[in-house]
Amino acid sequence: MALLIKYYNSFKNIFNFALNETFRFAFCKVFSVIFKMDDQNAEQKSDSSDSCDEAEISNYVLYRDRPEWKDVHPIPQDDGSAQVVRIAYSEKFTDVFDYFRGVLKSGEKSERTLGLVTDAITLNPANYTVWIYRLEIVLFLKIDLHEELKYISNVIREFTKNYQVWQYRKNIVEMLNDPSGELEFTANILDMDAKNYHAWQYRQWVLSTFSHLMEKEIEFVDKLISQDMRNNSAWNQRYFVINNLDYNSEMIENEIKYTFDKITSLSKNESAWNYLRGLLLYSENGVLEKRVRDFCTQLYNKGNRSTHLMSCMVDFIDADVNSTEPENIEKVKFALKLCCDLATVFDPIRRFYWVYISGELENKYNIKEHEFKIKVLENK
Repeated sequence: MALLIKYYNSFKNIFNFALNETFRFAFCKVFSVIFKMDDQNAEQKSDSSDSCDEAEISNYVLYRDRPEWKDVHPIPQDDGSAQVVRIAYSEKFTDVFDYFRGVLKSGEKSERTLGLVTDAITLNPANYTVWIYRLEIVLFLKIDLHEELKYISNVIREFTKNYQVWQYRKNIVEMLNDPSGELEFTANILDMDAKNYHAWQYRQWVLSTFSHLMEKEIEFVDKLISQDMRNNSAWNQRYFVINNLDYNSEMIENEIKYTFDKITSLSKNESAWNYLRGLLLYSENGVLEKRVRDFCTQLYNKGNRSTHLMSCMVDFIDADVNSTEPENIEKVKFALKLCCDLATVFDPIRRFYWVYISGELENKYNIKEHEFKIKVLENK
């Protein structure tokens, strides 16, 4: 229904051009019925929404009806003279934000304005202006920041994917200079959604700002990866930790072994392969490359045909070959075979990508004819 209405004008132009008068008339009648039904539904929804709002505020006194707020001049929202679509704000929403704009203009910071911004946040926790003003009020009134941290914890539990709530928490923790409960808090949020970007971003800020907390982060990440090896967020966090620790060859060696084990258990896990590629940036004198190359060859020889394995092997061959000697050309032909197998059997959804890679290898090493040409089917 929504799509039909959205593209009504486009359809109307097409049909006006393509069809005779009888069909055009029928087409317009159908859409007129659709619009009429939609208007009726909108009316019903609006009525039910209003009734819900009335029920919701039956015990709630609007700010305009509170004697203690008579001295505040509410400021209505100004959407300009050319409104395309008028937003149907509830009576409570309009009332709260009209008064919020009023105190924002006057600059009042008091207990009652703290209650007002609390109501405003409940109605729209994504309004960053409200959060900024709340912080100003909290600091002005010298509110206990630990109590404020409890407040924002409750808000985050309800609105876990909201930039503003996490930024506000960051501000409070910075002022407290106390991260003691932050890793546990983010861990609880990640229990709700292990790939919550905002929680991970905040956790990284905590670890970067209070670096002494970094030491035990690998244990936490290992737990998440053990629960779900496809958790790309946990793999990303693991790489973040390695990048921020004073790594040494022993640490990287342990990470290589760890990743090999995970890939052996689940070779189609792209996250682990990407992590392995990232570890190669710590390689010295090509030692890690040889280990990874040998690992890939063993997997392949055992019959493993993971697309990530084969893709990695293509990249290794291209990186290793530095001349057009006969033995090198044979390696390139094997890479072309891998591309052909990927395009036709193991990764056909990216067929044209492998056609491109194959063509790049052919041009780079001047290989015109070979038995692994990928046939591109023409559209019929």
